[in-house]
Amino acid sequence: MDRQRDLDLILRSRTPLVVIETRDESRMLDLLKSITVARASTSYVPLFRWTVTDGLQRLDISLEPQLHNAAPTEVLRHIRAVNKPGMYVLLDFHPYLDDPVNVRLLKDICIQFENVARHIVLISHSVSLPSELDAFSARFDLALPSEKEREEIVARVASDWARDNPQSKVKLDPKAHRLLLQNLAGLPDRETAQLARNAIYDDGAITHSDLPQVMQAKYELLNRGGVLQFEYDTRKFSDIGGLAGLKSWLSQRKNAMLDTQGLPSKDMPKGILLIGVQGCGKSLAAKATAGLFGVPLLRLDFGSLYDKYHGETERKLRESLKTSDVMAPCVLWIDEIEKGLAGRDSETGTSQRVLGTFLTWLAEKKSRVFVVATANEIGVLPPELVRKGRFDEIFFVDLPRGAIRKSILEIHLKSRNQDPARFELDQLARATRGFSGAEIEQAIVSALYAAQAQRSALNSQLILDEIRRTRPLSVVMAERIDEIRRWAKDRTVACD
Repeated sequence: MDRQRDLDLILRSRTPLVVIETRDESRMLDLLKSITVARASTSYVPLFRWTVTDGLQRLDISLEPQLHNAAPTEVLRHIRAVNKPGMYVLLDFHPYLDDPVNVRLLKDICIQFENVARHIVLISHSVSLPSELDAFSARFDLALPSEKEREEIVARVASDWARDNPQSKVKLDPKAHRLLLQNLAGLPDRETAQLARNAIYDDGAITHSDLPQVMQAKYELLNRGGVLQFEYDTRKFSDIGGLAGLKSWLSQRKNAMLDTQGLPSKDMPKGILLIGVQGCGKSLAAKATAGLFGVPLLRLDFGSLYDKYHGETERKLRESLKTSDVMAPCVLWIDEIEKGLAGRDSETGTSQRVLGTFLTWLAEKKSRVFVVATANEIGVLPPELVRKGRFDEIFFVDLPRGAIRKSILEIHLKSRNQDPARFELDQLARATRGFSGAEIEQAIVSALYAAQAQRSALNSQLILDEIRRTRPLSVVMAERIDEIRRWAKDRTVACD
C-alpha cells in the first residue's frame, strides 16, 4: 500500500502533471482506481483513460469510449474546456510531445490548475518531457514488488495451477522456493507472475531445476538493448590448467558473494582485473568464476556500447549495469576492457565519460555483482582503472609453467576422448615451453587433423611435429610480453 500512498501524496500536493515510466499499464491503472475509490467519501474525482486507438473513456464508472476524442490535440482541447476536476491518464502520449501545439495545450491545463484541478498523468515506457513543462510536473517511480509481495504473487500462481489441476498439489522444495523469490527480484508484478508460471506450470513443482530457466527468462526480459550477453557456458576450475592461486582467492569470497555471512553491502566483493598474455585462460577464468560461485554469467561487450549519437553510449552502459544489478547475484565479465576505455580517435571524450560512469558504479554498487575484467594491453589502460581500491585485486596470468602445461595437455586430450596415458606428456610439456594454453590446444587440434589425414591414431609424435611447426606468441611478440611481465611484477598477484 505504500505505493498507493506515495502516488496519492503527489496528487494531493496539487501537481498538475505526473509522469510515470512503466511497462505495467494495468497495474498503474488499478493503483489510480484504488486512489479514486479511497477518495470517494471526501473529494471524489472522476478517472479517465485515453489511448490513440480508443479515445477518452471514463473508468470509475462503466461508459463507452469517446472515439471523437481520439486525436491527441483534440483530447487536450477537450480536457482544457472541461470546467470540473478530473484525473486524465494518457497512455503512450510520448510521441505527441514533439508537437508545440500539444505542449502549449498541456501548459494551459497546468496553468489553470488552481482554478480547475485537472490532473494529467502520462504513462509510457519512456517519457522525455519538454522543458516548458518541467516546472509543472513530478515523476513517480513505480516500486518493484518486495519479497513479501513476490511471495504472494508466487502463491497466487500456485493457487491458480491447483485450481486448474484439482487432483494435484504444487510440490514445493523450500530452499528452491526461497531462491526463486530472490531470483524474481527486480521485475514488475506482471513479469514476476509470468516467470512464476513458467516455473510452476511446467511440472506442477518448484525445484532447483527451475532456477536456471527463470534466470535466463529474467535476463531476456531485462536486456532489451542487447548489449549484455547471457553466457550459458560456464566452466569449472578443474577444466583449466593452473590458476590455483586465483581459485583459492575466489573460494575464500564465495560465501560473502552469496551473502551467507550477512556482511554489510560495503564489504561485498567488488571484482578482479585479470591482466596477462593472450591465450592463457583469462576468459576461461571468468567463466570458471561464475561456475565456482554457482551464479549466472553476463558478458558486457564494450565494443557494442559505442554509438554515434551523443549520450547513447553512456545510456547503454548505465542500462547494462542496471540490468546486472537486477540479475544479482551474478558475475559480470568485461572482456578486453581496454578496448572500451582507452579512447579511440575522436571518441576520447566518450571514453572518458564511459570510464567515469563505470568507475562510479563500481565504487558505489551495493548489489552482489562480481566483476571480472580482462585486459591484454596494459599500456593503454587508464591509470584511474588500475589504481589500488578500484578492484579487490589485480591478477597476472602468465604463460604456464611445466607442470601446468602437462595438466593442460591432459585436459585437452581428455576433452577429445584421448587417453593421456598413451602420450609422452613430460616430453610434450617440455616441448611446449613458452606456449600459451590456447597454443597447446591448437597443436593438439592440428595433430588430430594430421592423424585423420593419415588414417592413424593420434600419437605423441604427431603432436610434437605440430609443436615444432608453431611459432608461439612468446617468440613472435617477445618484447611485448617482457614489457607486460615487468609492469606486472610489483603491481599484481600471480594466479598460480
